[in-house]
Amino acid sequence: MNKIILNYMLKNFFKYFFIVVLIIYGFGIILNLFEEIEFFKKIKVSVFLPLMLTTVFVPSTILNLLPFIIFISSMLYLVKIKKNRDFLTLKINGFSSIKIFFIFASTSFLLGWLVLMIVNPLTSSMLKFYEKTKSQYARDIEHLISFNKNGLWIKENLGNEERIITAEKPDGTNLIDVKIFQFDKNFLLKKQIMSKKADIKEFKWVLTDAIIFEPNNSIFERKSFKQYNITSNYNYDKITNLFNNYNTLSFVDLVFSYNELIEKGYNKNFLNQSLHSMLVFPFFLFLMTGIASILTMNTLKRSENFKYIIVGLITCALVYYLKDLSLALGKTGRLPMILSIWSPIIVLSLFTFIGILQINEK
Repeated sequence: MNKIILNYMLKNFFKYFFIVVLIIYGFGIILNLFEEIEFFKKIKVSVFLPLMLTTVFVPSTILNLLPFIIFISSMLYLVKIKKNRDFLTLKINGFSSIKIFFIFASTSFLLGWLVLMIVNPLTSSMLKFYEKTKSQYARDIEHLISFNKNGLWIKENLGNEERIITAEKPDGTNLIDVKIFQFDKNFLLKKQIMSKKADIKEFKWVLTDAIIFEPNNSIFERKSFKQYNITSNYNYDKITNLFNNYNTLSFVDLVFSYNELIEKGYNKNFLNQSLHSMLVFPFFLFLMTGIASILTMNTLKRSENFKYIIVGLITCALVYYLKDLSLALGKTGRLPMILSIWSPIIVLSLFTFIGILQINEK
């Protein structure tokens, strides 16, 4: 009997979960489609390309919103079983409030790990495809940065001139084996610079062992400098921030290819931040489901359902703010980065523990 009831509970729980996912996905498609149309409005492409890119982009957004999706779907389902007296029936059949809490929260926890191991690698691949495809149509953009197996490529607009910079690989705040090509407005080469190393910590780059070729009466003259300075639109922080999109890295990549990613030039702090942001994901789902259970099972009065839905939405906003604030404190160095990622989980765990004690007494 209990097995039948358990299957019934989980079946309806996932039903509400997938309904909310589909609704959010639909809104995501509509909103992002306008952005893609705006991007491609001056480029001759198939009408299906913006739709295709939107379709592959939105799943990663859904993944980021999953803790709040699981919270909303849990709230809706628990309000429903209270309204139609299923909750009272469950209690009569031996399902205490704390048991119902652990059934749904544990299900969300396991769902989190399944998402990390199976869904996350797919959405990461889709997002990589999305960014790669859009970059092919971004060549007319004044400033463009690309980092691939051929190294780092930067295109800068300098008013009446353009500059293209290539580097073999990054090394801390330095670029190794740098080549710089400076063109006039007619795209004729004005200057070529080669350097073994460039310190890009500031916007004023310091080139070491620089060799410069400049035209003089149609002949390129060579000049050598131990140090040579150029001013760029980019510094180390600005460049790394452009590539700090952990959604393009899957959990599987971070766990099994961590050292390889560091060798490729990825920042170690960024990788640690990405890894721990994913490790907290199942715990976040567990706690958000738990908070939804505590809010709705705190009373059996059906008249208070609307009040708890409003409280739930406010809770969502507060949790999002807490998570954002904690991460900001970590990025500014006021908290250790790892602690800033886990702090919201610790705070929510304390709140959930107190809530469990309260509903267990009812």
